[in-house]
Amino acid sequence: MKMPPLLLGAVLLFWGWQSDLLLLGAIMGLILEGARVVTTRWEFTEVDFRRTAMFCTLLSLTLAVYAFATSDEGGPTVTIGNLFHGPGAARNAAITTIHTATSWLRWLPIILFLFVAAQIYSTRAAIPLTMFSMYWRWRVRQEKKHTGRDLAVPNINVSYPYFIICLFSSSIHSNDGSNTFFWCACLLVGWAILPFRSHRYGIMVWALALAVAVTASFWGQMGIGFIQKEAERYDMKWMMRFMRPSTDPREALTAIGQIGQLELSSSIVIRLKTENKELPPTYLREASYQIFHSRNNEWFAGGPRSDFEPVVALLTNQLSWPLLPGKSTTSSVNIACYLNGHAMDANPEGLLPLPPGSASLDNLNAYLLQKSPQGDIIAEGPGLVIFDARYGPGETVDSAPDTNWDYYVPTNERPAMQQVIAEMKLHSHDEKKVLNSVAVFFQKNFSYSVWLGPDKVPTTNETAVSRFLLSSRNGHCEYFATATVLLLRELKIPARYAVGYYVHEATHNGYVVRERDAHAWCLVWNAEKKAWEDFDTTPGSWVGIEGGRMSRMQSFWDFWSWVRFQIAKFRWGQGNVRDYIFWGMIPVLVVLMAQLIFSRRGRQKKQKQMIEAAVFWPGLDSEFYALERKLAQRGVPRPANEPLSDWITRAMENPGMEDVRGPLNELLRLHYRYRFDPRGLSDSERALLTQKARDCLEALSRAEDAVVKR
Repeated sequence: MKMPPLLLGAVLLFWGWQSDLLLLGAIMGLILEGARVVTTRWEFTEVDFRRTAMFCTLLSLTLAVYAFATSDEGGPTVTIGNLFHGPGAARNAAITTIHTATSWLRWLPIILFLFVAAQIYSTRAAIPLTMFSMYWRWRVRQEKKHTGRDLAVPNINVSYPYFIICLFSSSIHSNDGSNTFFWCACLLVGWAILPFRSHRYGIMVWALALAVAVTASFWGQMGIGFIQKEAERYDMKWMMRFMRPSTDPREALTAIGQIGQLELSSSIVIRLKTENKELPPTYLREASYQIFHSRNNEWFAGGPRSDFEPVVALLTNQLSWPLLPGKSTTSSVNIACYLNGHAMDANPEGLLPLPPGSASLDNLNAYLLQKSPQGDIIAEGPGLVIFDARYGPGETVDSAPDTNWDYYVPTNERPAMQQVIAEMKLHSHDEKKVLNSVAVFFQKNFSYSVWLGPDKVPTTNETAVSRFLLSSRNGHCEYFATATVLLLRELKIPARYAVGYYVHEATHNGYVVRERDAHAWCLVWNAEKKAWEDFDTTPGSWVGIEGGRMSRMQSFWDFWSWVRFQIAKFRWGQGNVRDYIFWGMIPVLVVLMAQLIFSRRGRQKKQKQMIEAAVFWPGLDSEFYALERKLAQRGVPRPANEPLSDWITRAMENPGMEDVRGPLNELLRLHYRYRFDPRGLSDSERALLTQKARDCLEALSRAEDAVVKR
């Protein structure tokens, strides 16, 4: 059905008004509506429409690159360089990409204008469906192949789709809080669907039904904001299903005393990159705890959640968060991890796994950052954060030892601690020698295991920790860390229980940390340096034992984890989105280039086939043409538009041609049959044609000799 008069012009005016391109919209609308006045039409073939579509595609890519390259939405300091590196790279890239996408969608009427104009000013007034449907192109080829006939292909009028695109593009504008766009859009839609109304009912009934639909739409859009907020909350929960379990900064329930085998997956939860191929930090700490309850084998922090205090980002760079202002650092590591909890406002929240002695966090796109006296850093931000942690030896964010909690040993655990101290026979009060003796004691007398059999279950008269120290001497890292902390405290050395990850697995471009790399160890206060230091007594064999349970499908699952990581980077705006667009354009350009090359080769092949068909057309090898060339040499050429019979009559008028007239007429008759008769000549007739041509040529030669003698 044809578009109602002036509707395309009106929607282009509306689009130009909403997109601040009013003059351009008016010109485009005038050109399209001018077809009602201009009667000139052009004969466009399907190949012409395809070329027009190719031009529109290239124009689309050009405008996308232009919008991307000229975007200044991130501020005047946003350049090509800091879209990839440096502070604010993720934010700048995300803002620039959003600007590019919105600009491209706003320019869709410009991109498709030439294609629509080609339809309107063509003699067909519509475009073959084969332009859009691979199925119809296949049907046409099959019909041509099996029957030799061309299949009648329906045409499609793209005016209405173009109208919808213009209306959609006009909706991409800043919201001024008014309902002008809504009511104008309703007016244009009503105008567009007017020709489709049923004539069973009067115009008033149709108008009333339209008014009801518009009213319902108006009130329906009022609930979109609420539905969107709810959907975002559930979307957040859905994303968290792919992330690792959270660590609670207030308490840690250990697996001490549980029967069975600890099963931790091989899922990658943290990714690291270091500068200049430096070694990564050995430990990434998430939290530390001070109070141990032996009844439930739980560790607790020494204070309430209210102990967390905010970390203020630098005013000059909102992505830099100083933890220890003024501390000099020697190393830096790039960390990518998920925030797997929820804040009160449903934003993602989680503890950051940080190397010891972290002084500042750079390029961290967080909404809020807080730290606790136990050195826990909790961030609120996007579901995935990628940042640079700058760290070095010395001062840490942890508070100094608490005279109560950092020396506290539960009463029922003290007898086992004293018995172990007596077994170690400590004679020195030098703290370094004591720590060395404790480390040697665990390495020589204990082994690592993730299995607690029935014979290792503690009785009612002993705790799980005391049984581990005195009899079983076999357990996982939580046993070693808990026992070490309590033992050092019994020796009057301040200690804390720390949890996090052990970094050891290198990949082709950095390091990965898996869920099975979750670890617990001890923090010891160094009175001379006034800092907490890592002290791990778990046997080093635990890494190999945990890694030995790797699945045969681990390579596949690692690849799938990388894919999800890339999706999460795009989802949370943490990747260099400009890279995605750049690399995404390459296959598109390759496809377009291949289409141009192969379509050209196809046309050249078709032309070659046509030439070959012309060369081998029946009759073109007739010997009559040799006679024609001979007569032309004698001064009787045949013009291209002169019939052969007239030309021969004219040639016979020359002297000496009387003897050739009979054979030449017979030759002409055979030549016509050989050239145009679908049945062609029999073998004997074909031989006769050759013989007659030879006789005529010999007769011409004799006539020439006679003329020369006279």
